[in-house]
Amino acid sequence: MHSTIRLQPSGPAMAHLPCAAHHRELPLGETAELEACSRGITWVRQALTDWGLLDRGQDALLIAAELLSNAAKHAGGIRRLTLTHHDGLLQITVTDPSPDPPRLRAHRPESVGGHGIFLVDRLAQHWGTRPHGRGKTVWATLSLPP
Repeated sequence: MHSTIRLQPSGPAMAHLPCAAHHRELPLGETAELEACSRGITWVRQALTDWGLLDRGQDALLIAAELLSNAAKHAGGIRRLTLTHHDGLLQITVTDPSPDPPRLRAHRPESVGGHGIFLVDRLAQHWGTRPHGRGKTVWATLSLPP
């Protein structure tokens, strides 16, 4: 589709240092509990509301939910969730303790589960992974319609 896996986020909008009003981080320790996913989704919803983007950010909520869920279920937990909004782009990042990158597999619509990275791939403009200490950060960038 339209997304690619890259080692570093790219594009001019994410190259600038974000201002405090458009950048938020939620440290989550290294919890694998699904409660952390729920907390992260609530946090994303609040950030989008604060920025006046909730009505345009439903895909962002789904992407955040999938990245958080993948980290909790498959990567040993969630260390941090970050949102950066700049020039009509929203970047969501989730850091976890596993160095293994997520893999986009052939999509099987009839299967129960296994749709996370497929959905991220379909909804994000770009997504990818980069090393973070002994783990990794998975990021997804999407444009928010005006």
